[in-house]
Amino acid sequence: MMDGLWDTRLAAGVQGMRSSAIRDLLRLTEQPDMISFAGGLPAPEAFPAEELSAAGEQAIAEAPLAALQYGPTEGYGPLRELVAAWLGRLGVGASPGQVLLTAGSQQGLDLLGRLLIDPGAPVAVEEPTYLGALQAWQTSRPHYLTLPVDAEGLVVEALERLLAGGARPRFLYVVSCFQNPTGVTLAPARRRQLVELAARYGLPIIEDDPYGELYYEGERTTPLAALDIAMHGELRHVVYLGTLSKLLAPGLRVGWLAAPRSIFDRLVMLKQGLDLHTGAMAQAVAFYACRDGLLDRQLPKLRALYGARRDAMLAALDAELPAGVRWTRPGGGMFLWLTLPDAIAAEALLERAVERRVAFVPGRPFHPGGGGASTMRLNFSHSAPPRLAEGVRRLADALRAMS
Repeated sequence: MMDGLWDTRLAAGVQGMRSSAIRDLLRLTEQPDMISFAGGLPAPEAFPAEELSAAGEQAIAEAPLAALQYGPTEGYGPLRELVAAWLGRLGVGASPGQVLLTAGSQQGLDLLGRLLIDPGAPVAVEEPTYLGALQAWQTSRPHYLTLPVDAEGLVVEALERLLAGGARPRFLYVVSCFQNPTGVTLAPARRRQLVELAARYGLPIIEDDPYGELYYEGERTTPLAALDIAMHGELRHVVYLGTLSKLLAPGLRVGWLAAPRSIFDRLVMLKQGLDLHTGAMAQAVAFYACRDGLLDRQLPKLRALYGARRDAMLAALDAELPAGVRWTRPGGGMFLWLTLPDAIAAEALLERAVERRVAFVPGRPFHPGGGGASTMRLNFSHSAPPRLAEGVRRLADALRAMS
């Protein structure tokens, strides 16, 4: 075979592709003695395996063609209706005809990038932002307009200044609840301000909300999509993404997006070319499980389990980490965000931490505009409290060794 036969034929958009820092770390953390704070992994002991197994048997018995045959690209009709009803409880009154079932919400991000991004097109994002979105869009090569995040989420005034100055991003991408990676949630007043700003400037918003149901105090936050509908009587400026990956099991690969009617058919056509439809068996299992109320039974268990693990990690950080390290205290989700003293680079700390058999994700890849060298993300949902405490102790040892 000729050297470079394939390399010389690569599309321009893939030549600068990079592997996900998180996916690369997951290979390392498969080692049994490694305590991993790296992946955004649900707790495996929380998977409702028996209920999902029963739902699979029921799907095969009652609807074998729906479970085993090719299906419509939009998704299994009864599950689309169920998702629309679920969204209606949140105030997102989209019809089933506006719900597209996807292979996890990650595929929804990919579809939206294909639909809306040309090479060099401006796209507004939080900084830091979800690494998976950056990876989904890297072959489209957008120009990122980065916006700061503080304890109340996206700083909307920064976006307003950007728009008032003449910038016209294709869309704004925001993780609205318990943001990945920082864990912060967009405050109610800022949500209203953001939706009003979108209406004034005609700015599309992609609202990614995989963690909104995982709140450990207070109440469920109102999605931006619900505020958009309340303002206009329909989805107009917001595309809303959700997933069962964090609520039931990521192996199902069942997510959804609810989109304005004006772009829905184009998203369906793009999905036709990608995979024809989301796995029929997974959709049928999700439908039969959720129809019987599994989500309503599962969510209180997850909130109790993950809330206790968040508290355990926060207590360990308070007890173990040296002065000068700061971290967020999220009201839900799966992540904490640490900021180290400027003299300590998170990537260098990771090397010391791995020697002590603990891993995390350095913050630099979450910053599309550069920076973030002294930041890092910790996951607390995957490990039991004793393992969380031991992992933080090892991390503190690594920090002391560096300082």
